Amino acid sequence: MTTVGILGGGQLARMLALAGAPLGLRFLVMDTVADACAGQFAPLLVGDYRDESALAEFASKVDVVTFDFENVPATSAEWLAARVPVFPNPSALAVAQDRLAEKTLFRELGIPVPEFMDVPDRLALDAAIAAIGTPCILKTRRLGYDGKGQFRLKSSADADAAWQALGAQAATVGLILEAFVPFERELSVVAVRGRGGEFRAWPLTENWHVDGVLSASLAPAQVDAALHHTAIAHARALAERLDYVGVFALELFCRDGVLSANELAPRVHNSGHWTIEGAETSQFHNHLRAVLGLPLGDTGMRGHACMLNWIGAMPDAGPVLREAGGHWHDYGKQPRDGRKVGHATLRSDSGAGLMAVLARAGEGLGRQAQVAPVLDALRGR
Repeated sequence: MTTVGILGGGQLARMLALAGAPLGLRFLVMDTVADACAGQFAPLLVGDYRDESALAEFASKVDVVTFDFENVPATSAEWLAARVPVFPNPSALAVAQDRLAEKTLFRELGIPVPEFMDVPDRLALDAAIAAIGTPCILKTRRLGYDGKGQFRLKSSADADAAWQALGAQAATVGLILEAFVPFERELSVVAVRGRGGEFRAWPLTENWHVDGVLSASLAPAQVDAALHHTAIAHARALAERLDYVGVFALELFCRDGVLSANELAPRVHNSGHWTIEGAETSQFHNHLRAVLGLPLGDTGMRGHACMLNWIGAMPDAGPVLREAGGHWHDYGKQPRDGRKVGHATLRSDSGAGLMAVLARAGEGLGRQAQVAPVLDALRGR
């Protein structure tokens, strides 16, 4: 029986373990904390990702390694790769961990990207602001996620405040200044590439964020065929350049029908959770197929789907579970402000049907504001 090792024990690892059960897989999860929620469904090894003795124990018990978040040290992935197959490969992980390397790669591949500049020190910040203009966003090059590690500058007068907020991290994780994109829509491509180079993508997804955290995802996004084709082509180019194996997400901004890349997430992704019930093969199942060298599954949709994220605390499940197309996912986490604790997926065979389901569930949950932008998108705005 094959044992899959997962670095990181959050909800993504938990859902990977659940998806692997029909394949007869065993799992070993490694995390730095003993209460990692994936440990409720798979054996958990607690240890520091940089501790070679812990990594050696982990490697000795698994047949293949993957990870559930991109901040696993790339050096640890490289150490493991010398002893056991690791997918995605450590070099792909390293690129995705560094916003400067990531955006440089986008530009090399001809994928449109907002203007950006490295900011190694305070003087470089002033020079970057002068070159890029305002508004702009100062970000950490590493370790930022869900809106963390960012400071938006409305004018050059905000430079001191931005440096006060993030400057101390310039020497450790690095900083980058990016032009602000006045986007109209946020989209994502969730795609998968197998060991032999087979590539598949799920339909383009539209996303809405609140305070930098994903609130809702709609699939398929209401876009024209040309835009969809371009987005998928960008994702394929990235996967092939990186020799990527597994599922990843390419986050995109759209303005006036033109796409620009935001970031690459080298893992199963929050905006792909709808695939569990809304696609023929979920992102979690296909990620496991990819890293094991199995044939990839069909990424076609089952009608229309919307995923709603639960942040901080779980709401009442009743309004979702009363719907024929309602599906509930509780991650088994303790409530905490800003924490992703679960999600729901609502599915219907038609866009009109999904609108009705969303309207009823949103009202029952008291979440009308959360579902409102999705309903507007389904109405064609």
